[in-house]
Amino acid sequence: MKKAIQQAPLTCCLVGVCVLVYLLEELAGGATNSAILLNLGANYGPFVRAGQWWRVFTAAFLHIGLTHLFLNMMVLYYLGRTIEELTGHLRMAVIYLVSVLMGNLVSVAVQPVTISAGASTGIFGLFGAFLFMGSEFRQYPALRGLARQYLILVIINLVYDLIAPGIDIFGHLGGLVGGFLACALVGVPTLGEIHLRKRFLGGTILVLGFVLLGKVVFFQG
Repeated sequence: MKKAIQQAPLTCCLVGVCVLVYLLEELAGGATNSAILLNLGANYGPFVRAGQWWRVFTAAFLHIGLTHLFLNMMVLYYLGRTIEELTGHLRMAVIYLVSVLMGNLVSVAVQPVTISAGASTGIFGLFGAFLFMGSEFRQYPALRGLARQYLILVIINLVYDLIAPGIDIFGHLGGLVGGFLACALVGVPTLGEIHLRKRFLGGTILVLGFVLLGKVVFFQG
């Protein structure tokens, strides 16, 4: 555990904060209680539009039940460690934050009256970052093969999202795209250089995406 903290302190911190927040949820009255989730910062369109914009960030640390927390933390820990070791702590932070914000803004834009919470927007962003690395740095067979496996896993998850009730597929898709574009923007120096044109394009699409989502979420109607 000490080695994991040294190698991927941000990932371990994210997992630790999510666990602590979950304990707070339970102490406050239950992690499946909608009122408790809203009081602690879950994502909810009417409140976000009323000025509580921080919910698109705080929702990433809340989880709806123990199974939700356990599954998300397992994936976040193993995937996050890999991404953090490849990109570095600061780039990993940018990728994760961008994914969370984009995923939760997309969720509000498409499902304005749905309560949503969970680290999965950020997790799908990490998947998106890995897909970008696999497509950009094809000279690494192991990386390319792992990216293909993750792509299959993402497709399976999205199909499951379509048929299972209560899952925020739009938040997942927004996080996936956000992570892909954010990785293109910040780069991965440990693997190689990314052409400036690709980085500029990734950054431009991100900015335009946030502007459009901001207009839909905060100025709709």
